[in-house]
Amino acid sequence: MKKLVELAVVILSALMLAGIGAAAEKTNAEEMDIVDTAIAAGNFTTLVQAVQEAGLVDTLKGEGPFTVFAPTDEAFAEIPEDELNALLADKTKLVAVLTYHVIPAKVMSADLADGMEATTVEGSNLTISIDDSGVMVDGAKVIQADIETSNGVIHVIDAVIMPPE
Repeated sequence: MKKLVELAVVILSALMLAGIGAAAEKTNAEEMDIVDTAIAAGNFTTLVQAVQEAGLVDTLKGEGPFTVFAPTDEAFAEIPEDELNALLADKTKLVAVLTYHVIPAKVMSADLADGMEATTVEGSNLTISIDDSGVMVDGAKVIQADIETSNGVIHVIDAVIMPPE
């Protein structure tokens, strides 16, 4: 009987520690800014590299709030390699493209409406469309929404969107 009680105490202790660990992970995630959240996610390495090349890390680690429509590595892989390398080498164009993915406000998915236009940090408007297939941002599909960070929100998209010429 004593061994059963000891085993139960060990199991309960492990479960409690696991719960505390999960709560701590959630708290840490909510305390991370947009850049740290993108790095931790692991599927935004090209985006993070581009943000670094453009000199926008400090901006996106700033107070905000920001809404970032974040293309995944798969989205960047759709751009031909020579075009992507040219974009990464052209800081002016890179800043324009990246800031076109950012709205200077916290916009949750519940705040989006079909036909809505939002002014980006780049200065142009992007258009939101909503239908049975989901939410689109200038033709890019939102594949994960409402990733909250300490300074805004990230909506994951499946394509790199380009500002108007």
